[in-house]
Amino acid sequence: MNVLKAALFLALGSLTAQAFADESHANAEAGQLPVESYTYGMKLDIQKIITVSDIANECAPVPAQMTYEDSHGQRHILQYQVMGTGCSNG
Repeated sequence: MNVLKAALFLALGSLTAQAFADESHANAEAGQLPVESYTYGMKLDIQKIITVSDIANECAPVPAQMTYEDSHGQRHILQYQVMGTGCSNG
C-alpha cells in the first residue's frame, strides 16, 4: 500500500514539474517576440488578448503594449499610442 502511495506521489510530482516548465517556456518565448508598431489602417488578426500594459499617469500620448494570439495561434506584441490617464477634466 505504501509503495502505491509513493508511486502516485512521484507521478503527480512529475506532472506538476512539467506544467511549471511549460509555463516558464511560454514566458521566455514571449520575451523573444519582436514588438510591432501599430500604424493607422493596419489589418490586425486578433483572436485572443493575452495582456495589455498599464497606461501611464501623464496628460499626453503614451505608449502601450498588447500581447495577443492570432487565428493561427501565433503570439504577437503590438505597441500603440494612447492618451495617458493623468489629465483632469476640471
